[in-house]
Amino acid sequence: MLVVADILQHREKVIDGLKKRNFAGAEQKINKLIRLDTERKETQSHLDAVLAEANANAKEIGNFIKHGLTEQVALLKEETAALKQQGGQLKERLNTIRKSLKLFLYDIPNIPHPLVPPGTNEDDNEVVSEWGDAPALSDSALPHWELIKNYDIIDFELGNKLTGAGFPVYKGKGARLQRALINFFLTEAEKAGYTEIQPPILINEESGYGTGQLPDKEGQMYHTTEDNLYLIPTAEVPITNIYRDVILYEKDLPVKNAGYTPCFRREAGSWGSHVRGLNRLHQFDKVEIVQIQHPEKSYETLDEMREHIEGLIRKLGLKYRVLRLCGGDLGFTSAITYDMEVFSAAQKKWLEVSSVSNFETYQANRLKLRFKGTDNKTRLLHTLNGSALALPRIVAAILENYQTEEGIRIPEVLTPYTGFEMIP
Repeated sequence: MLVVADILQHREKVIDGLKKRNFAGAEQKINKLIRLDTERKETQSHLDAVLAEANANAKEIGNFIKHGLTEQVALLKEETAALKQQGGQLKERLNTIRKSLKLFLYDIPNIPHPLVPPGTNEDDNEVVSEWGDAPALSDSALPHWELIKNYDIIDFELGNKLTGAGFPVYKGKGARLQRALINFFLTEAEKAGYTEIQPPILINEESGYGTGQLPDKEGQMYHTTEDNLYLIPTAEVPITNIYRDVILYEKDLPVKNAGYTPCFRREAGSWGSHVRGLNRLHQFDKVEIVQIQHPEKSYETLDEMREHIEGLIRKLGLKYRVLRLCGGDLGFTSAITYDMEVFSAAQKKWLEVSSVSNFETYQANRLKLRFKGTDNKTRLLHTLNGSALALPRIVAAILENYQTEEGIRIPEVLTPYTGFEMIP
């Protein structure tokens, strides 16, 4: 969440940033937040004065007792009791204001970085770069949802029988391709200096609030109501929450973790080819990279993470492009996000396979994730994460772009992991 002191110091900048996101009622919300903070300060000041007066009375009562001034002692005790009662009421009021302020902050998104372009939706995203050539497919080339039936490697009907729509079953060489990609991505992350983490796939409410999934995406997550636990939408959530309420030291930065998990999202797709087959699922596999970095180095780190992800796609031989998301398409907690999209020659469209984001201090403030610098001062850290990579659309692009008359070729970089070069 945003830092109140920063909002007070840069009020106009914050309002302009929220407007870039098309955040409704930005100015009114910030003004209300400032009024709440003013009320908090005034209540705190009043409480401090009452407590100080009560403490002074306590000392004075001691002096009166020493001198046998019983009448004055009785009067001061009565006055002190009234002050303590008033102090209790003020504490209760202060706690209510603090809670309201925190809940209010939870509903305000992050402020976009100056590089974020204005815009309202994905059509306004900015193409930053593009790499590779689309394969020349034959006229008989098929989209992946037809290929998986012909090759019997992924079964949507069986998944629907077992669970429901959006929960495919991977079979035979389809399952081995999936496992190969996971191993390849994790191995590449390890080479890049990331420590592998295998986290739980259920999180508690505190973890959801810590990284900003709650309350923003509450309806999009699967929720086990009896235990009040949530199935994770991404490994970012449990991995970043490892550092909740932690103070790191500057010498230990950056922290680099990577993890493979299944991911779960309730979001219901609309009808159409853009959500057919593997294009949108309720359960999918993903390798996530997460970094915790010094605020002065986080944008250098963002570029490094982006290059790592692009390198994976290049090694798979897939044509891709990089988009800088506009304000209206930016995630709630992100200050800046780059999306990577691969080109599907069979579908003749771009498929998003990764997002890499810098959250600056937004998550760290919720998490109380700080570091102690060489000056011995404690400050908030910056958090970053990226998909490296999400599997469904990568699998779709490989099946479609590598299809031949003889079968589906496997990218050379994956054959040490699959143990085969072709799905015949």
